[in-house]
Amino acid sequence: MCGIAGCIGAPDVATVERMLDALGHRGPNDRGVQVAGKMTLGHTRLSIVDVAGGHQPILGPDGRSGIIGNGEIYNFRQLRRDLVKRHPFKTHSDTEVALHLYREKGPEAVRELDGMFAFAVFADDDYLLARDPVGIKPLYYAWRDDRLYFSSELGAMSLAGVDEVHEFPAGHYYTPATGFVRYYRVPAIRDRLLAEPDRARERISDTFRRSVKKRLLADPEIPVGAFCSGGLDSSLIAAIAAEEIPHLHTFAVGMTDAEGMDSEDLVAARLVAAHIGSTHHEMIFSEEDYYAALPEVIGKLESYDPSLVRCAVPCYFTCKLASRYVTVVLTGEGADELFAGYQYMKHLPREQLNGECRRLISTLHNINLQRADRIGMLFSLELRVPFLDLQMIDLAMQIPPELKISGRGQDRIEKWILRQAFAGSGLLPDEILWRYKVQYTQGAGCESLGEKLAAREISDDELAAIKAANPRAVINSKEAALYFRIFREYHPQDSILGSIGIWQGFDFAEERASTAGSLNNRQHQAG
Repeated sequence: MCGIAGCIGAPDVATVERMLDALGHRGPNDRGVQVAGKMTLGHTRLSIVDVAGGHQPILGPDGRSGIIGNGEIYNFRQLRRDLVKRHPFKTHSDTEVALHLYREKGPEAVRELDGMFAFAVFADDDYLLARDPVGIKPLYYAWRDDRLYFSSELGAMSLAGVDEVHEFPAGHYYTPATGFVRYYRVPAIRDRLLAEPDRARERISDTFRRSVKKRLLADPEIPVGAFCSGGLDSSLIAAIAAEEIPHLHTFAVGMTDAEGMDSEDLVAARLVAAHIGSTHHEMIFSEEDYYAALPEVIGKLESYDPSLVRCAVPCYFTCKLASRYVTVVLTGEGADELFAGYQYMKHLPREQLNGECRRLISTLHNINLQRADRIGMLFSLELRVPFLDLQMIDLAMQIPPELKISGRGQDRIEKWILRQAFAGSGLLPDEILWRYKVQYTQGAGCESLGEKLAAREISDDELAAIKAANPRAVINSKEAALYFRIFREYHPQDSILGSIGIWQGFDFAEERASTAGSLNNRQHQAG
């Protein structure tokens, strides 16, 4: 896990160095800059795989090609076994595998990578930018004076002196010759393929176990842990990981109410940790702690969307806690989107359910995955998401809606087939396996704190003034206005961040299409 920044079109080392300064939290272990003709590539490294020898940028054997990358490629060892027969390797890192695969197969090599990544690779004057299929890892780009700048975070982009920044679309690669090419789409719905419950249970159990174990990849000296809120998703991951890692470190946070009662997640997480034999850590935060964390959370999150901010605050405390013990942590993002875990989905017409799941998966990179990346990397912590393995996504599109939400009326159970897949296995206590779905903030006990603070801090007149001054922003409540105000205070000079921040009011599919077109057009105009 790392931060990348670069300039294509000029050897602009000074700007790339400034951008890397803003990305130090993403990679505190190493830093490198390489000039190759009219390209400047920069990298900050969080060492996880090939700790001793994975310095980036990594150059090819002739010095005329190279790569910088952010993320993890889980199948790199399998790919390397074949590539090493034809290419001399300098490192044992996963990123170098992507370089040699590109040198051999060109841009289409991206399709063979199994992982979460954003990278830039060059060979002579040609180059490729790519982002992983569902956008787990971030990438942004912008133009200035016919130079293409790119980076892992918006805050770094603001240091490039650009007027407008675009999100690099998930599941795409870009070359000057091809423009943007979509190499991945969320699979089409084929939800009669796994209509038989026993077969669906078997496929889910097998596929998910492989997905979790795959994400334990790290050098032996790099500790791997798991979030464990006591909810179904994180508990399943922690339990499977604990089968592979003795005394797995697990983490939970929450509050204590006025009567001295611990929040639901704290209580449930203790039960899970005792069952799986993990080394469990917890943090109890106060209302004052919550409010004190808000400015940094909103600033680093690079968003003021209330639903995103609310979940980001307990995530902030969990990541802060976990970073004291581990470098890599597994987390449960994606389960609700794949298996219909949100309460509102119980009220959708059955024929619309999988369509809604597919839509949510396609937009996760702007919501929960953005939260996981920004908050985790704030503490130099790599978050991995087993539910978003491509085989898990494909599998979920084959499962009919009546297996995802089962029952009638008030007795409907969300994620029913996921629960059934592990029923009777002893993996988790039944009270956890069938625990009622609660939102992250509800389980941590902080669901209403932002709204409470906003009622105190934002008057009706200020709400009206903020909305009038920012007509393109989505500010529908005092809570949103408070977060927007904090966002602007955190980035007082960054008009770029302000303009990106209002993206949350747009249709993201339209935004991705328009940004792809802007890079294609500008690049072709630049020749």
